[in-house]
Amino acid sequence: QVHLVESGGGLVQAGGSLRLSCAASGSIFSIDAMGWYRQAPGKQRELVAAFTSGGSTNYADSVKGRFTISRDNAKNTVYLQMSSLKPEDTAVYYCNAWVVATMLGFASDLEVWGEGTLVTVSS
Repeated sequence: QVHLVESGGGLVQAGGSLRLSCAASGSIFSIDAMGWYRQAPGKQRELVAAFTSGGSTNYADSVKGRFTISRDNAKNTVYLQMSSLKPEDTAVYYCNAWVVATMLGFASDLEVWGEGTLVTVSS
């Protein structure tokens, strides 16, 4: 079993900042990719920022220059520093990871999602 636990969401005024954290735990052999998605009310889930399997980063155009993704490999943790927040950034933010998990001596590729953390930006 592999689990992702997010933290850091909350209510912030427009122009403010928040930092989200996501820690992966469980029978993890390696993490191939890890990042953040978000889903606003009535909208589809979308990529916000992520580390790819090659180690590069992808950002949604709407957050470039305002959000920064970083990671601590030793802690299996990824962070999302969000600055200059806008009301349209309001959403549930989900952590996502592609991991190689070990179970009963076998390695398996898994996609794992966190439960989400709500970010609300007031105008």
